[in-house]
Amino acid sequence: MSVPPVGSELAPLTIPLTRTLIVAGAIASRDYQDVHHDAELARGKGSPDIFMNILTTNGLVGRYITDHFGPTAVLRKVEIRLGAPNYPGDTMTLTGTVAESEPESGTVRVRVVGANGIGHHVTGTVTVQLPASMTEVGS
Repeated sequence: MSVPPVGSELAPLTIPLTRTLIVAGAIASRDYQDVHHDAELARGKGSPDIFMNILTTNGLVGRYITDHFGPTAVLRKVEIRLGAPNYPGDTMTLTGTVAESEPESGTVRVRVVGANGIGHHVTGTVTVQLPASMTEVGS
């Protein structure tokens, strides 16, 4: 595999949004805000249920990129913006398109969108340094 050209699409990744994933992500990132683990308190604050925190979303975006480019790819910059909440019982599908490609440096910038049943949960870009095996001439 070589450095992908601009416009290349990454295979989509569909993630079931389970209550366990949402709560575990909040706990793992030490985000103890009640809206991420207590449905009753979340409803009291106007939300229909608990919802995913940004740190979990950030981790899933990183996973999406490294699943595609391999475990030795290095995330250099992750810029994301949240939109529609990720609630339990829905699914989020991550898609990506190469927006910039620099074969000389082995760097690509990927535009990422994570959509759920409500709309776009996350949009942003990830700059990734590809492993040397992907940037060698003739690979």
